[in-house]
Amino acid sequence: MRLLTLIRHAKSSWDYPGLTDFERPLNDRGRRDAPRMAQRLARRCKPPLLLLSSPATRAVTTARLFAEALGVDFDEVLIEPRLYEASRKTLLEVIAGLPERRSQVLLFGHNPGLSELAHTLAACPFDELPTCAAVQLQLDIASWAKVGPGCGKLLHYGFPKDGLD
Repeated sequence: MRLLTLIRHAKSSWDYPGLTDFERPLNDRGRRDAPRMAQRLARRCKPPLLLLSSPATRAVTTARLFAEALGVDFDEVLIEPRLYEASRKTLLEVIAGLPERRSQVLLFGHNPGLSELAHTLAACPFDELPTCAAVQLQLDIASWAKVGPGCGKLLHYGFPKDGLD
């Protein structure tokens, strides 16, 4: 069994028109929501965790805020270039190549790929993941290499505005 948590980056800022999409930072709400969501998720995660992030500024910053809240050294967060603007197919390839010694992974990325991946792996109660949403899936597989459609079961779905604080 494997535990995969998909986390869409927190709310980003559009206040800097000179920045590329890749460079966009989090806005105030994003910087506030990420630690709160991490604290909520901490009750569901047990070390050792592998945190894997898109290299986009907003995703890396979200991963950093989660790492701080979960007590994970940010130097241990892996930055995976293929996660930026990744399709469902690319996300599945990345997951299939995860280190076997890590049975619990938090993956920070972007829509629409993350939403499509969640729906591919398990029945989910949402259409699109809102910013800073977390979807925790139990994957009925012995190896990450076996990840595929329908192998998961939804354990938890939360987002900043769901009122669960």
